[in-house]
Amino acid sequence: MEEESLPQKRRLPRLNKFALACALLASTNSILLGYDIGVMSGAALFIRENLKLSSVEVEILVGSLNVFSLIGSLASGKTSDLIGRRYTIVLAAATFFIGALLMGLAPSYPYLISGRMVAGIGVGYSLMIAPVYTAEVSPAVTRGFLTSLPEVFINVGILLGYVVNLSLSGLPSRYNWRLMLGLAAVPAVGIAAGVMFMPESPRWLVMKGKVNEAKRVLRSTSASDQEAEIRLDEIAAAQDSPSPAGHGVWRELLCPSRALRRILVAAIGINFFMQASGNDAVVYYTPLVFKAAGVHNRKGLMGVTVIMGITKTMFVLISALFLDHYGRRPLLLLGTTGMAVSLAGLGLGSKFLEHRAQKPMWAIALCVVGVCADVSFFSIGLGPITWVYSSEIFPTRLRAQGTAIAVSVNRLVSGVVSMTFLTVSEKISFGGTFFVLAGVMVVATVYFYFLLPETSGKSLEEIGELFEDQEDRIARGGK
Repeated sequence: MEEESLPQKRRLPRLNKFALACALLASTNSILLGYDIGVMSGAALFIRENLKLSSVEVEILVGSLNVFSLIGSLASGKTSDLIGRRYTIVLAAATFFIGALLMGLAPSYPYLISGRMVAGIGVGYSLMIAPVYTAEVSPAVTRGFLTSLPEVFINVGILLGYVVNLSLSGLPSRYNWRLMLGLAAVPAVGIAAGVMFMPESPRWLVMKGKVNEAKRVLRSTSASDQEAEIRLDEIAAAQDSPSPAGHGVWRELLCPSRALRRILVAAIGINFFMQASGNDAVVYYTPLVFKAAGVHNRKGLMGVTVIMGITKTMFVLISALFLDHYGRRPLLLLGTTGMAVSLAGLGLGSKFLEHRAQKPMWAIALCVVGVCADVSFFSIGLGPITWVYSSEIFPTRLRAQGTAIAVSVNRLVSGVVSMTFLTVSEKISFGGTFFVLAGVMVVATVYFYFLLPETSGKSLEEIGELFEDQEDRIARGGK
């Protein structure tokens, strides 16, 4: 199978239409998080004005969704193993729907926080399950593209949120932010309904002993019956391989073998650096960053964010299309290097503008270009590849819970960064914060270079061998 996939890497692989349809339906769940990130960046300005909030209260408001998404991401592994990948996606959409209604109808700050807590749990479920389902249903040669679709839809959601901000910004502040947040309930209903037409993951079906159903799904998502049989045999073999000393899943993850430890280091590391990059905070607080740079017109602030959203979406689409052609590592390293340079430029521009009453146009332009370049390089590398890599490197029996651990780290770091970004920026300035984030991206580039092997073109069952050394192969009876 590996030999067959190598020539296909040299040209854009042919997509299986049924696998594409499944991936698209599953990935639409990610619109919910993207919409919240995009719409909250503008809504926060009006909420602060309407409810008379301090900077710390705004940070708690923004970051609370990410912190409570930790609950959903931790619970999602066990939940998806129990009820299936498909119904977990429905549960995610339903939970977010309730949270969106609570936010849209919130009469006060405490009610608003409670809505974000509920929506956060739904986001946690969504972020884990969409890439896992897509990875499990996708053929190896197009898995990179299909598994990056959740990030594509996050960016579509961000752009949608920006457009809604721009459209509703002219309304009175006591109404516009409630409409901005409450409208998130609409896509949640459509997503929950659409997911019911998806088949279940073939790997989950094999886990539950439903081999004939799994075979039907694999035939629909494979190029030929022969490929479907090969994929089924690999899944069954991986499922039949015993856990070390008969350990349960969580015990195996908490007391990992040497190979599993390397997988955890890779998965947790890429999720940590995805959020330590500050991308979510930069997107959430973009209007404030641009305001500090000298863009004060409210419509102008919303308009600049729309431009940024279009740029982000365009670059994530480019990355998704070429992930299987060029591989994960080259795009990941390009992305983190580009982010380091962009954040350094953004820091330079912000520092120059800090103490000047007259804001020179070149410095404002440098800040705008720096933000757009930062989010674009994120969309090329860390954005899509984090979900692809996290969902494909764990063995089948550990995939749901292993990915849940990695995504939990992702949400925890995102919450910490979002809830401290304004406070830290007030202490060391926006420019100082961006220089720190540039340094983090330099560390991330070195980390990825040494610890993340290339996985493109490998089946999910073959990827585990990339993290084994000679002792591991001897222990499992290999060569």
